[in-house]
Amino acid sequence: MGRILKRVSQVAWGELSDSRGSARGIPPLLSTMAWGSHDSASLALDELSDRVCALGFVVSEATPHVVPFLTELAGEPAVPRRVEILELLASIHSVRQWESTASTASGRDAQPYQEKVAWEAESRRAVSAGREVYQRLLDDPTPGVAEAAHRLVSAVE
Repeated sequence: MGRILKRVSQVAWGELSDSRGSARGIPPLLSTMAWGSHDSASLALDELSDRVCALGFVVSEATPHVVPFLTELAGEPAVPRRVEILELLASIHSVRQWESTASTASGRDAQPYQEKVAWEAESRRAVSAGREVYQRLLDDPTPGVAEAAHRLVSAVE
């Protein structure tokens, strides 16, 4: 898929789920975010956000697999909507919905949530792994990027 997102095809998207079912539709969204017009990138980001961080606080199985690509896109100056990408990464990092739900359930009732709690933990680790990119963006001249990067760096430390 070009200089960026070249590893997207290495992920078995069809075997992963997102908030809408199969995550098979994620690679075209990432591609549009990378190379589409500002308007099409905006629509793609909105849809991707709904799929991997529904309502801003519910991650999916695909979320930790998407995070490295979001980090990559955030680090590319030509990519539109980088502030919003960084904000999505911050939202993903802060999510504790499944963990909270599992903590209120007891015994066998908590069991169905354990896989989803793991998605949250994997997603947080994936966001934290992008720390070097976020640090580099602290000096980015694009309006809003440095501020969003600062908030994200503070969250992952």
